Amino acid sequence: MAGTAATTAPTGTAPATGELIRFDGVTKRFGANTVLDSLDFTVDPGKHVTLIGPSGSGKTTILRLLMTLTRPDEGTITVDGQYLCHEEKNGGLVPAGEKHVREVRKNIGMVFQQFNLFPNMKVLRNITEAPVHVLGMSQDEADERARGLLDLVGLGDRCDAYPSQLSGGQQQRVAIARALAMRPKVLLLDEVTSALDPELVAGVLDVLRDIAHTTDITMLCVTHEMNFARDISDCVLMFDEGKVIESGHPDKIFTEPENERTRDFLSAVL
Repeated sequence: MAGTAATTAPTGTAPATGELIRFDGVTKRFGANTVLDSLDFTVDPGKHVTLIGPSGSGKTTILRLLMTLTRPDEGTITVDGQYLCHEEKNGGLVPAGEKHVREVRKNIGMVFQQFNLFPNMKVLRNITEAPVHVLGMSQDEADERARGLLDLVGLGDRCDAYPSQLSGGQQQRVAIARALAMRPKVLLLDEVTSALDPELVAGVLDVLRDIAHTTDITMLCVTHEMNFARDISDCVLMFDEGKVIESGHPDKIFTEPENERTRDFLSAVL
C-alpha cells in the first residue's frame, strides 16, 4: 500500500493499475524547505489510509496536492488512472490545463479544518450548490441527495437553518455532507476536529466512523486523533521530514512500531 523508495517519474501513459491514488517520485518545496522528498505511495479503492507524524512533516501538503491547491515540483500524481497535474502530449507529459484538472478533481472531496460554509445560504443549499452547478444534477435530485446525507450526519431537521444557527460540530457535519454530495471516489480529511471545542469532537468522529464502516468510499485522513485513526484505518503511514518512515496496519503501528521516530512520536501523543 505504501512505499518510500524514490523512482523516476513516468513520461508516458498513466499506470494501468487498480490503485485509486498514486504518487510517483513527488517532491514539493517551499523556498529552500523540501516538504515532500521523492514521495512514492499508493491508496487502493475502498481503503482508509491515515497519515500521522509531527507538524511540518508533509501530511497536509499531500492533501493540498490532491486538491490541486498546490502543484508538485517533481514527480506525478494519478487519480483513478488519470494524471492529476499533467496531461499527455506528443508521447510525453506537460502541465495540465484547468479543464483537465477540474475533471480529474471531481473524483475528490475534501473536508477542511475550517468549515467554510456559505453564510448567506441555508444548510440545504450549501450542500446542493456544487452538485447542481458543477455536476449538472437537477435541483430535485440534489435536494433529495442532500436530505439523505443530512440524515446520515444526524442533521435531517436542520435543512432550513443558516450556518450561524449551528454549533461548530454541526457545521463540520454539514461540511462532511457537502463533500459527499459530489459523489467523490475519495474523501480527504484534514484535521477535521482541530477547530472544534473538545465536547464537539466525539460527535464528528462518530459520523466519520459510520461513513467509514458503512460505505465503500476511499478515505485519506490527516489527524492527531490516534484512537480514531486506529478505529477506521486499513493502513497508517508515519511521516517525518517529507518521507514515509513506517507503514502498516494500525494494530502494528500503534502497538509494535519498528522505527524509533515512530515510537517517540506515539509516546508523545498517546
